[in-house]
Amino acid sequence: MQKYGINPEKGLEFGIYTLGDHLPDPHTGERISEGQRLREIVEYAKLADEAGLDFFSVGESHQEFFVTQAHAVVLSAIAQATKQIRLGSSSTIISTSDPVRVYENFATVDLLSEGRMEIIAGRASRVGLFDLLGYDIRNYEELFEEKFELLLKINEEEVVNWSGEFRPPLRNAKVLPRPVNGSLPIWRAVGGTPASARKAGYAGVPMFMAHLGGPVSIFKRTIDSYRDAARESGFDPAELPVATAGFFHAAETSQQALRDMYPHINEGMKRTNGQGFPKQQFAQGVDPHNVMNIGSPQQIIEKILYQHEEFGHQRYIAQIDFGGVPYDRLVKNIELIGTEILPAIRKYTAKK
Repeated sequence: MQKYGINPEKGLEFGIYTLGDHLPDPHTGERISEGQRLREIVEYAKLADEAGLDFFSVGESHQEFFVTQAHAVVLSAIAQATKQIRLGSSSTIISTSDPVRVYENFATVDLLSEGRMEIIAGRASRVGLFDLLGYDIRNYEELFEEKFELLLKINEEEVVNWSGEFRPPLRNAKVLPRPVNGSLPIWRAVGGTPASARKAGYAGVPMFMAHLGGPVSIFKRTIDSYRDAARESGFDPAELPVATAGFFHAAETSQQALRDMYPHINEGMKRTNGQGFPKQQFAQGVDPHNVMNIGSPQQIIEKILYQHEEFGHQRYIAQIDFGGVPYDRLVKNIELIGTEILPAIRKYTAKK
């Protein structure tokens, strides 16, 4: 685990991720400027760092209603504004990027942040960027597999010799600069299906599993499949960290949390995905055995501890800001995480 910056002795890590969405507040219809949204994301990361959280990550989405298309640039600003918190992408769409350029960018931010950088590589759930960046969507799977493999090779070898189908070959190529510790933790993003998770297991890389909600039992099967595949390929699953990520909102009561958050999720998904989030399905987010973490601080503590018991994962990453959530509500949630939720999770999951 140490290879990936994880110390199991400290217990379950708690992080935050943002997709960098730029949506109006559904209650007021007002949308802040792009510049203000970007500055608030940097401040959001700074608050998370000051509250003692373990991880903060930024995603890229190349369509209307998002502002972090240049997510490595945003992470560079965050690296300068924070001191301790580990940083990452969530995710970097490696299919439509040059792995050499990605590695150069993230190794540079790693040096600026004194060794706090990680890459989570994904395939894109919104596929408009294929046309925008000049790639053929029909090569969706092949592009990811080839470029992810090259990214891993660059991470392991300072001088690279490589050839593939979608990029010119590399011959005795030095990819510089190198990160502080010689390599970066590189995770593979999966969407929650066992088939996707098994590919991460076969590759012997850490798995970042994002989800929109559902019974914990379903996602446990996905994680079990990942570990089985790793074992079949000769890797030790005990050395491969797992992270889960999904919707989070804490309020005084579960009813208040649902009322606060549902309009943001529903209206935000209508604009970015073309359809809203079913209200009954979202209401199940307060169920003790649902993977979504919506409720009072005590309810969320119990839900996360239950998930940790079932998954045996090393990092939980909350998405709090989707759908034009007002900044003061983000501040309140960070305060609740730092003062109530995180201390309890560490108390019960750290090794004595």
